[in-house]
Amino acid sequence: MKMKMDNAFYVEPEGTTGGLARWWNQGINLLVLHFDKNFIDTIISINGEEVWFGTFIYAPPYEEEKQDFWERLGTLRDDINAKWCITRDTNIVASPNEKYVGEPFDHNNAKWYHEFLERAYLMEIQSKGGTYTWSNQRSEEDEICEKLDRVLSFPEWNFLFPRAIAIIDVAIASDHAPIVLLTNGVMKRVKKDFKFESRWILEEECSHLVEEE
Repeated sequence: MKMKMDNAFYVEPEGTTGGLARWWNQGINLLVLHFDKNFIDTIISINGEEVWFGTFIYAPPYEEEKQDFWERLGTLRDDINAKWCITRDTNIVASPNEKYVGEPFDHNNAKWYHEFLERAYLMEIQSKGGTYTWSNQRSEEDEICEKLDRVLSFPEWNFLFPRAIAIIDVAIASDHAPIVLLTNGVMKRVKKDFKFESRWILEEECSHLVEEE
């Protein structure tokens, strides 16, 4: 895949599964520190500002691999005062309201996940937009939706970006919705020009709508 970005880093897939990619533009100083099939761990500075750690993950979907993954992830930062942010696919439904139909909610899996967050001093960044981040893309009667993607952070990262929010956007050509992390809590709005079609005046409802406005 080619992206209109200045820099790229890839972790090749194993056969037909897996694979990770990170793209970034000039103005972002990004150095890859560690990587494997489930994460890319980096140190980041944007426009010469203060540096922080960013780890981009794809947690394994298989139960027998989950514990090993989270233990490996937890060893990346020994210092709880580090400015550390983790984002993307955790492959865990953390609460019953993060799931729409499908298999019953796994309380044991969620309990272990929350215990991990507590041990690692991590918290989830507030998200806005959609409720779910993954769908099986089936028809309505067979549709399953879950929140699997999220942004986690150390307290020191929150102090650096106190207004940070995660925007869950609309999924396009993927079963996962993209997450936009806004460190200053503001999304720029694009001004849309109003265009009037002259043929609208031929419609009977046009004059009524104008009067109502």
